[in-house]
Amino acid sequence: MFGCLVAGRLVQTDAVQVSSDKFVFNLPDYETVNHVVVFMLGTVPFPAGMGGAVYFSFPDPASGGPVWQLLGFITNDKPSAIFRISGLKVGEGGAHPFGSMTSSSSSVAQVGVSVEPLQQLVQQTPVSGAAVSTVDSFLQFTQKMLDSLFNFAASFAVSQRQMTPNPSETFIPSSCILKWYENFQRRMSQNPNFWKN
Repeated sequence: MFGCLVAGRLVQTDAVQVSSDKFVFNLPDYETVNHVVVFMLGTVPFPAGMGGAVYFSFPDPASGGPVWQLLGFITNDKPSAIFRISGLKVGEGGAHPFGSMTSSSSSVAQVGVSVEPLQQLVQQTPVSGAAVSTVDSFLQFTQKMLDSLFNFAASFAVSQRQMTPNPSETFIPSSCILKWYENFQRRMSQNPNFWKN
């Protein structure tokens, strides 16, 4: 029903079913894992009105017991998700449906999927830092940055009549800033990664 993928490793499709609605993947050597992808295999959909809450568990260095943290969820409409777990290896866990399960080793973490009602899933708050930045959030940031720069520069605009000569300052026509702004927006809409070249 589910798969789990860590970069540089084989896809895991051997989730251990620990109860009728809970599945667990073991992640050996979790200290080297930065991101994990959890996805539906496409063979069995969730029942109507249900989805899967995705949790990450790692051994607590002090007690050795598992520390579970909610990462997010997957559904029939959103059958896969990428989660950043590198920053989640410290801190306190939260409420979880997996009981007192423990992994077999101090270097093995677990990713759990709990089948739950969609209404319950959307009300849960994932641990901060688990969501991976997306192109959409990058585009939104870039748009806000462009708007801020343009508005800031425009707040200093004066007409040529209002200008007082000052030999120590350079003036840039606002039409140049506007042209740059429009060109940058156009290039971002065509290829959000153009600036990497």
